[in-house]
Amino acid sequence: MTLAPIDLILLAIYAIFIFALAQWVSRDKGGAQKNSTDYFLASKNLPWWAIGASLIAANISAEQIIGMSGSGFLIGLAIASYEWMAALTLLIVGKWFLPIFLANNIYTMPQFLEQRYGTTIRNVMAGFWLVLYVFVNVTSILWLGSIAVTTVTGMDQMWAIVAIGVFALAYQLWGGLKAVALTDIVQVTLLVAGGLIIGFIALSQIGGDAGVIGGFSRLTTEFPEKFDMILSP
Repeated sequence: MTLAPIDLILLAIYAIFIFALAQWVSRDKGGAQKNSTDYFLASKNLPWWAIGASLIAANISAEQIIGMSGSGFLIGLAIASYEWMAALTLLIVGKWFLPIFLANNIYTMPQFLEQRYGTTIRNVMAGFWLVLYVFVNVTSILWLGSIAVTTVTGMDQMWAIVAIGVFALAYQLWGGLKAVALTDIVQVTLLVAGGLIIGFIALSQIGGDAGVIGGFSRLTTEFPEKFDMILSP
């Protein structure tokens, strides 16, 4: 499986657009000098819908598109149970915990732990999560993403990992959180729309003349265990 020339052209246009958008939204306005608040907190002026879109996009990566899709095929919808619980947890945190953090100008968990328990526990948590993200989260995301790139382009997997990492850094390193959040709006739109389109096409293929409804009905009839949200022991 390889990409056609038109696919490569569209991919290049998308990459250039995302990079250009990140540079545009993070540009200096009126000669104002950027500081750490601008970089890490997007000047505290992101609208709620941009924050929401960025939150969703930040939690959709190769882990979900490739990893969870494969696990869902093997196990069923139960693999998504922790995502449903995460959604509920976010609502609880946003309603009762986040206002307290914001009122006390707390923006990270290490900062909270420093104020509550001192610098030692702050350093322990910050170091732990840095190691975890670098050696577990980021590596798995780059590896799974490179599998998709290698499959459709034939590129060597190590070069695919480098390409993904460099592109991700290129548009967010200079722009900071604002660049990430606003480009995430575009990306989450494409991810959700693409996922819905793929689901529609897949169910249509399964259903044949009966279409999407027929495809879904066939799945629930032939593989009812895949729709159990709680696995049997």
